[in-house]
Amino acid sequence: MKKSDNPADAFKKALAEATKVMADDAELNVSYSVDPSGLSGDAMRLPQVSRRMTREEVLLARGTADALALNRRYHDADTHARYAPQGDMARELYEAMETARCEAMGARDMPGTAGNIDVKIKHEALRRGYDQAKQASDVPLSVAAGYMVRHMATGRPLPAGAENAMELWRGFIEDQAGGTLEGIDGSLADQADFARLARKMISDLGYGDQLGDDPDSQDDEQEDQAEEGSEEEQDPDSTGQDDQDEEEAEGTPENSQEQQQQDESQAQVSMDDEADQELGDEADMPEGDAPMDPPPPPPVSDADPEYRVYLGEHDEVIGAEELAEPIELERLRAYLDQQLEPLKGAVGRLANKLQRRLQAQQNRSWEFDLEEGTLDAGRLARVVANPTTPLSFKVEKDTEFRDTVVTLLLDNSGSMRGRPISIAAICADVLARTLERCNVKVEILGFTTRAWKGGQAREAWLNDGRPAQPGRLNDLRHIIYKSADAPWRRTRDHLGLMMKEGLLKENIDGEALEWAHRRMLARHEARKILMVISDGAPVDDSTLSVNPANYLEKHLRDVIAMVEKRRAVELLAIGIGHDVTRYYDRAVTITDVDQLAGAMTEQLAALFDSDPRKRARVMGMRRVG
Repeated sequence: MKKSDNPADAFKKALAEATKVMADDAELNVSYSVDPSGLSGDAMRLPQVSRRMTREEVLLARGTADALALNRRYHDADTHARYAPQGDMARELYEAMETARCEAMGARDMPGTAGNIDVKIKHEALRRGYDQAKQASDVPLSVAAGYMVRHMATGRPLPAGAENAMELWRGFIEDQAGGTLEGIDGSLADQADFARLARKMISDLGYGDQLGDDPDSQDDEQEDQAEEGSEEEQDPDSTGQDDQDEEEAEGTPENSQEQQQQDESQAQVSMDDEADQELGDEADMPEGDAPMDPPPPPPVSDADPEYRVYLGEHDEVIGAEELAEPIELERLRAYLDQQLEPLKGAVGRLANKLQRRLQAQQNRSWEFDLEEGTLDAGRLARVVANPTTPLSFKVEKDTEFRDTVVTLLLDNSGSMRGRPISIAAICADVLARTLERCNVKVEILGFTTRAWKGGQAREAWLNDGRPAQPGRLNDLRHIIYKSADAPWRRTRDHLGLMMKEGLLKENIDGEALEWAHRRMLARHEARKILMVISDGAPVDDSTLSVNPANYLEKHLRDVIAMVEKRRAVELLAIGIGHDVTRYYDRAVTITDVDQLAGAMTEQLAALFDSDPRKRARVMGMRRVG
């Protein structure tokens, strides 16, 4: 067997074996993926570790492996399901506290796991922006409760971001459930006992109405019923006569006839009332045609009429200059330039390459296989191989370079935080400059949400009694960094907004793509190209918690299908660490953000190439459409 040349393989194999031992499950299948980590049956997914094996990658993989292994070791699914609440918020609290219990058990039995899991907690807290949260509404209560349980059970300080999230809710949790929390130490080892404590804590926090029936009281009732049933079997005549008398009293013809007459009289009164009401309505109506029903509201999405938005009045399409003061934008832009100064050279070279290819297409092209003109030296080999082949000539001609607009749609979700969003911003900036020099209009858009885990739309849904299947439950924020007609020099600073703390939140890709598509259809250019840059599937916790798990993903697929079917816009995508080829027909996936500049320029250059075979080869497509 050939030895692997990937230095990360040895580490991944060792970690997988250690995870199986910690989970006490030799049959556990451990894999590494760019998809979200988690447990599913006998399969465990851990974060991908690249060849470089950076310290952050290694520590995150170890922390995630320890957390999932402890869950596998100490968690019983049947017990968990037995005490699980019915309501959404109560269930979130219950799940978070159970996860904290398993991790705390591991910290007690295997102290080395505590530090590893701290790394995972820190990574998640920073990714979700908890370190920048200023008020309790910026952090889900369930997350803070889980942090609180782990902190009290282990006595360990939490990482910075998680510590901030817990402190925002700490006063409220201690006031409402401080007494219940004191019993954590004695309940950790017994999952059923801890589940009862968790349900008590959920009730203390004000969500007792979502708990449902108490499983312990149901058991007591079943035992009492069993005992009563056995007593009845032993003494069948003790109460039988009374029951018989009652049944006979209810079943006599006289009683039945009286009841029937009473029901008929009540029904007649109701019918008379309804008739009077209908006559009154008819009397009030003017003569003429009957009023027409109001037309149904237009669907939210052209791609899927069934796609719903619970409340869209708080959505916003906003310019980058409205989200920050000019001085702040200038400062953020300077920070972006300073942070990515080493990358500018490589991106600049790629941009110049793209510019040369575009200008070459704009200025000149050749017509081949002619009987006169300039001798085509590239085809002389055919004449040498077969002297009977006639000479081939070529003639230079002007190229019809269609008027073009390019839209760059950037994912502004929290998972893009750090280096990915920085590189995406600088690449978009350089490409905008390059294409503008080639007389190609460029638009730069971003998409995120106004809040984590639901905004005012979710609040309205909660106030309305939590109706089922509400649809999207967050407030969209679509950002215009550069409009197609705006010169680059006037919008240069706007891209610095992506560096602003607290901007990056959830990503609802389907609606963002449909929004960008509508903007492009309104343009007059003959050719329209839309490039999407994202690092994952659409995610909005508030929406996915009360709708089908594939709700947002299905809408994204529907929008993509609509765009490709209409063929008015050429659509392509770049996935950063996430396989987007399962959504987009024309897409590439990069594992390292440093590859983004090359991927963007190559894809755009391929689209502008006049040879469809070259376009297909660079785009990674097998078929030429």
